[in-house]
Amino acid sequence: MDDLRKFFRYFRPYKTPLTIGIICILAGTVFNLLIPLIVGRAIDEHWEQITWSKLTMAALKVLGASLISGIFLFLQRRILIGMSRHVEYDLRKDFYAHLVDQPLSFFNEHRTGDLMARATNDLAAVRQLAGPFIMYTLQTVFVVVIVLPIMFYINWRLTLLLFVTMPLVSLTVKFFGQQVHVRFGKIQDFFAQITARAQENFTGVRVVRAYAQEGAEIEAFNQLNREYANRNLGLVKIEAIMRPLMQFLIGFGFILIIWYGVPQAVSGKITVGQFTEFNLYLARLIWPLIALGYVVNLYQRGTASLKRMNSVFAVNPEIRDAPDVKEQPPIQGQIEFRNLNFRYSETRDAALRNINLTIEAGQIVAFVGRTGSGKSTLVNLIPRLMEAPPDTVFVDGISVRDYSLAQLRAGIGAVPQETFLFSDTLADNIAFGVEKAERAEVEWAAEIAGLTDDVRGFPEGFDTMVGERGITLSGGQKQRTAIARAVIRQPKILILDDALSSVDTYTEEKILGRLRGVMRDRTSLIVSHRISTVRDADLICVLDDGEIIERGTHEELLAFGGEYADLYERQLLEEELAAS
Repeated sequence: MDDLRKFFRYFRPYKTPLTIGIICILAGTVFNLLIPLIVGRAIDEHWEQITWSKLTMAALKVLGASLISGIFLFLQRRILIGMSRHVEYDLRKDFYAHLVDQPLSFFNEHRTGDLMARATNDLAAVRQLAGPFIMYTLQTVFVVVIVLPIMFYINWRLTLLLFVTMPLVSLTVKFFGQQVHVRFGKIQDFFAQITARAQENFTGVRVVRAYAQEGAEIEAFNQLNREYANRNLGLVKIEAIMRPLMQFLIGFGFILIIWYGVPQAVSGKITVGQFTEFNLYLARLIWPLIALGYVVNLYQRGTASLKRMNSVFAVNPEIRDAPDVKEQPPIQGQIEFRNLNFRYSETRDAALRNINLTIEAGQIVAFVGRTGSGKSTLVNLIPRLMEAPPDTVFVDGISVRDYSLAQLRAGIGAVPQETFLFSDTLADNIAFGVEKAERAEVEWAAEIAGLTDDVRGFPEGFDTMVGERGITLSGGQKQRTAIARAVIRQPKILILDDALSSVDTYTEEKILGRLRGVMRDRTSLIVSHRISTVRDADLICVLDDGEIIERGTHEELLAFGGEYADLYERQLLEEELAAS
């Protein structure tokens, strides 16, 4: 019920259409239920002296009631189904926004395919709760509430016969409804596995082809697909049993009515018109009782999917604005790490230890070290892509937690290790993160990133579509596009996390030469494995096992003869071997 209470909050903006829709359901039901009354009265009043004029008048009354009922049926569907689409829009918007607010750790724990399944398949099932479920439920309730008293009034003995089969109908609905709920929840979980498998194969299509695993992956997907189909067929069997069983029980009720009612009509205890009216009202009850099974099916499917979606909504973003956060002065670029110790979780060893470092605004600082030494982790703490302990990371003397995420990240341009490009034009990928970028700004950023010569060779220039994840570009072109994306923002803090690893040393030198003019006016942090990338930095920090073990300029660290000097010698030897 708690899941439903949260869901019903989405109806608050639509109280007016919901109320009007309910009124239309009630009005349509009332006019539809007038038809048996008109027919029954016409039979009793004109049984002895029937004429065409009287028949025509009765027929016109039935036609009028049917027409008005049809109009209200149209309105109720137009209003309530339309409202359900608005609720679906709001729910999808909130679900997407909630996902976007989650930190990186959330996406490490949840597969992309599973989240996609919840945002599509599960959301579609939940929408049924907002439209068809409400509509059919109220139709059933109104019909039962209105018809049963009328039937009692016509003949209470005949009406009581209905209660021989109605409890059996209720038990049938309850039993099969529980089966639908459990099975549909498992089916949705399995559908998430299929979606995740497909998403991973499409994303990693190059790896699949490189290892000639197309046949194996197709067979693996077919097995998942076959199991998904079998599970759905199991659910279909349950639904296939439920409806005929309900119809059988309802038909048995009809037999009881005929068995007892016909002698009553023949003996004159009830009139022919009343018996006809009673049977027409009984016929009106059949659809609501059958619809009850459909409604229960919608409810069980919808609540199973709603539970899956709410399990994601229940995950509060670990990284978010403090309740009392306020606008801080414009960022200038000074950064300080103060007694920083960081671990990814309580059960893991510290990724960073005893980090104390002050970086002045406008300074170029480089971080080098072996893989896994903590370089990327350290720079990711500045824009709060990961959350550092309180009062350990500061920008302009203010804790990063005291900035709003929007203000903090607006002042930072970052090029991550894993370059991601959107399936859009090259220009739009460069301008991503800038509200309105002129073409001249895009071209300037591309020039700084050393991308201009490549663009000249593209068929559509900057309007070339780069494909999903930039699949039409080389690794170096993708990295340079990411650099242009960071530069065009004109940030006060520029972070390059191994941003030149996919380009050759000649191209790297050209890009760094252009970047130096940009770096002169902003704080720049460079993470790299190459000494050639960092040798001109104002300060170089060497990390090992999460600690800064050496710091100084290129010349100072070479003279020190420590880890940095060893790394430099190894890279010189590698270059000589490659050249020979």
